[in-house]
Amino acid sequence: MRRLRSVILAGLVAAGTFLLPAAPASAAPVNLAPSASPSASYTSPWENVAAINDGIDPPSSNDTVNRRWGTWPNTGEQWALLTWSQAQTLTSAQVYFFDDNGGVRVPASWRLQRWTGSAYADIPGTYATATNTYNTVTFAAVSTTRLRVLMQSGQGSVGLLEVKAIGEGAPQTGWNPPANLVTPLNEVWQHVESTYPNLYGFRNYGWDQIMANRGSINYCVRWDTSATVTAAQRDQIHAQLTRQFKKWMDVMAGHNGWPYSTVPLKVVGWAVRDRAQLQWSDNSVDIYVNDIRENAPQCAEPCGRFFNQSGNYPNCPGGASHHYDMSLWLTSGFGGGAGGDWGQRIGSEYFMSNLNTDNVHILLHEIGHSFGLDDFYDWTPTGVGGFLMKAGSASQITEFDAWMFRDWWRHLRSRYGV
Repeated sequence: MRRLRSVILAGLVAAGTFLLPAAPASAAPVNLAPSASPSASYTSPWENVAAINDGIDPPSSNDTVNRRWGTWPNTGEQWALLTWSQAQTLTSAQVYFFDDNGGVRVPASWRLQRWTGSAYADIPGTYATATNTYNTVTFAAVSTTRLRVLMQSGQGSVGLLEVKAIGEGAPQTGWNPPANLVTPLNEVWQHVESTYPNLYGFRNYGWDQIMANRGSINYCVRWDTSATVTAAQRDQIHAQLTRQFKKWMDVMAGHNGWPYSTVPLKVVGWAVRDRAQLQWSDNSVDIYVNDIRENAPQCAEPCGRFFNQSGNYPNCPGGASHHYDMSLWLTSGFGGGAGGDWGQRIGSEYFMSNLNTDNVHILLHEIGHSFGLDDFYDWTPTGVGGFLMKAGSASQITEFDAWMFRDWWRHLRSRYGV
């Protein structure tokens, strides 16, 4: 992968304008499910148990866009499990059932169970089986490392779209990486500071964008290909981009004063050469036609943060809510990838062939660059092996990648007053 740096912004040291987030209350109720590892009694080969805690709210019980967990054709007693490395204090849970009105239906009955250390114990509560909504169960606080959703099938197999485990999420404080990572992390940061003299003056990292938006991110898609795209494909592209971006945001949830448990991503526009390539007529996104920059379709510059470092968008059609922070630039025939403050560029064929892949590793790597993470072409920090930002040595975010990411927040957080 190669990292493209902004020519326009490389020398900027503008202070920028940031709206500071409200300080989160200590021990506020938060969804702890995203930090758990999901597993299940059985998963249909075309479904994915990772769906149950990916943080995506389903549009309906028959969600055909986002990932789902289902057990077809298996019936009888089935379960889905969330497992944490440390005990969590839980006070309620919300369960969204998968029901396609066919082979997968809501269960005849279900219940929550906690792990006591030696066995699963039922959690008393009221268990509804409504479709197209979360079914909430509130209970007296329990401390456990595992939460299991146990279901008895009824008219068909069973499935889940999302599980939220609500509990006390007191943020971690300080800097506490594993002892074996202290030396390589220090080496990385010393390398970053010595290599990029404008490190602290630069004000358009992904961190800056999220903080300016008070906890969200907007994207525009540059459709740099002659291929057509349907509404269903558009929605799948949006969903996969959201899932990959969320993997980096999950690294930060509850860590060292990071103020957001989730960072919603919204695709606000598409840029294309020919409007006929986009085979939908709804107005869910803004459409930019034949505005060419770098020999590729460009989303409107007045709406782009790359072109408007002040964070104001007076000439953006539709106003600031239609602005985009980054672009997902999908280019036909493009090998490898590129990433920076402007967004990420990868091959359109590669991305379209990975719409249901758990880890789109080239995109994950390039998103890392958008937050400042460096490449490691010619050196490897002491004591670590394969990791995502060392291209070709890992296909997902590793523990070392996660701590490098957190280290950037440790060094930049003071600029936001948190």
